[in-house]
Amino acid sequence: MSVDGEETRQRLKAAVHYTVGRLCRKIGEEHRTEFSRQTIAAIAETTFRECDIFAKDLEAFARHAKRSTVSAEDVKLLARRSSALFNHIQNKSEELAQEQRDSRKKSTVKRKSREAEEESRE
Repeated sequence: MSVDGEETRQRLKAAVHYTVGRLCRKIGEEHRTEFSRQTIAAIAETTFRECDIFAKDLEAFARHAKRSTVSAEDVKLLARRSSALFNHIQNKSEELAQEQRDSRKKSTVKRKSREAEEESRE
């Protein structure tokens, strides 16, 4: 791994650790409990390793399909082992698709409105 690659990896690892720490504090406050530094570090390391595995799997799925870009379908395939995660990703995917359809519909309505306005001026 290059020096830049290792530096990026360390920054990502630090960001994951920071985020896990914040989440643990928030959850701890809600449940009136505390997480030790060792526990937070273990959760952060496990999370980082899982993300690394996920990234490699997603790259392999895209490569297998002869694509250079990871798709939403790749992410769903990755989540197939966890029904809760799969359902969450499926719901988010559907929400995003609906937002895109709504956005396109608004753009079409605006364009038609502008065209009608221009025609009425003529």
